[in-house]
Amino acid sequence: MEPQMLHRVADSVATVIVHHPAKRNAMTAAMWRALPELLDALAADPAVRALVLTGAGTTFCAGADISTLRESAQEAQGLAVRAEEALAAFPKPTLAAIRGHCVGGGAQLAAACDLRFAEESALFGVTPARLGIVYPASSTRRLVALTGPATAKYLLFSGELIDAGRALRTGLVDEVLPEGELDKRLAEFIRVLASRSRLTQAAAKEFASGRTDRDAYWSAQARDSGDTAEGVAAFLERRQPRFGWSAPGSTSGSAPTSE
Repeated sequence: MEPQMLHRVADSVATVIVHHPAKRNAMTAAMWRALPELLDALAADPAVRALVLTGAGTTFCAGADISTLRESAQEAQGLAVRAEEALAAFPKPTLAAIRGHCVGGGAQLAAACDLRFAEESALFGVTPARLGIVYPASSTRRLVALTGPATAKYLLFSGELIDAGRALRTGLVDEVLPEGELDKRLAEFIRVLASRSRLTQAAAKEFASGRTDRDAYWSAQARDSGDTAEGVAAFLERRQPRFGWSAPGSTSGSAPTSE
């Protein structure tokens, strides 16, 4: 099978799979180009409540396919940044499911997700210093926001790999799971997400990204949707809430599935 971005939609979850096992799921130029369009389709699918990004087999993503950098490192970096920004802008919760190596462009993609869950044997690295590449400003800011400046500098200056325990301590990942427990934990957590208010999640994601000028918009959405009233009523009646808000402009139907 050619290197490509695979995906499937099941049980309200879109799973996007980095598939290039011959090179530890390194991203080719075509894969970087394909990701934003795929994310747009999944964002428009009202059946999708959350998105999981993972790699085929036993590794997440070992970075960019170096053969694509021989022609134009600058062009390849631009493609990676556009894919990263599209992932960061995805309007629903995104989770990176990390096994094995999460390095270079793989770390860029993982950092662009809302949350990162990793197996305890995972390894992480941000490696442009090994290639003489200037890491993009937007990617650097995102890394600093996750780990703080000291850890970001350690990773960027040295290009060294760190283990999952250190990644957890420094904020690069949110949970570390024993081998074989990652899928179970993700399914459990996504069930929690699906039971919560989409309205709260969408507003929180927007505010957390730094946009703080839409308080009035989100207050109106909360008022008109009835989610707040339903949440309070469910709490008082000791039952599970039935939240009804969906993003304005959502379309019906599902994005095509391929795997």
